[in-house]
Amino acid sequence: MTGVHPKDWLSFARDPQSGTEAVRACFHNHAYDPHFHDQVLVGVTEQGLQQFRCRRQLHRSTPGRVILMEPGETHDGEAGASTGFTYAMLYFDPAWLRDAVALYAGRGDGRAVLGFPAILADDPRLAQAIGAAWRQVARPDSRMAREAALDAVAALLWRRRNPAGATAIRAPRMAAQARAIIDDCFDADLGLQDLALELDTDRFRLTRAFKAAYGLAPHAYLVQRRLSRARQMLVRGEMPAAAAAATGFADQSHFGRWFRRAYGMTPAAYRRACTNLPDSLPA
Repeated sequence: MTGVHPKDWLSFARDPQSGTEAVRACFHNHAYDPHFHDQVLVGVTEQGLQQFRCRRQLHRSTPGRVILMEPGETHDGEAGASTGFTYAMLYFDPAWLRDAVALYAGRGDGRAVLGFPAILADDPRLAQAIGAAWRQVARPDSRMAREAALDAVAALLWRRRNPAGATAIRAPRMAAQARAIIDDCFDADLGLQDLALELDTDRFRLTRAFKAAYGLAPHAYLVQRRLSRARQMLVRGEMPAAAAAATGFADQSHFGRWFRRAYGMTPAAYRRACTNLPDSLPA
């Protein structure tokens, strides 16, 4: 995150039972660099003009509009006007959400799949449910109230689902193979030239194909994959320095800069919010 405005703010909470994360934030300039999440993103714009690039298009969300993103979809974020924007977002663990919609749909086999035909939707009921669920994760009235609020969002998402796989990324074989290698070797000092030779191509052709398929160059995807794994470690209570070392970042400072640019908060703040653990261990 760059160009921080003095009136920008971000609040974060996490439901340890479902793994759902809740973010509410206000930004006036640039908000996030291009990045992706392994979670399902469901949010609503509350105020201002929120704009972002996703699925090779620029999207503009105004108050009351719902934002829907599947795991792995690359996006950024910024204000579309000088007045800035405020939004609330839920980040659902895909496994939890899959189980929830399977229960709602009566699909005991667990194969209920969500897909979103459009990034933006005009759905007042869903927008209201997202706001209610955000409040219950951030400041729950009770465990039952929080569960009911999250289930209400899951039910509404199922009703407006896309046929399974309709929005899945269809990447050229070269790009898909490169992504698989990066996923397997994200913590190693993987070279672009080595990756290209492994796929019997050149660096420039590989970069063009990868960026066209996933919206990120191979190196940027590698960083995001490292951040995703580091987030999982922070949720478990690992220290930021340990997460940085285990996921291939040069050092904790390097890790911290990338983390803040992608998520709008420091690794230490994220860990503290998820675990309620102190930032340092006793001697």
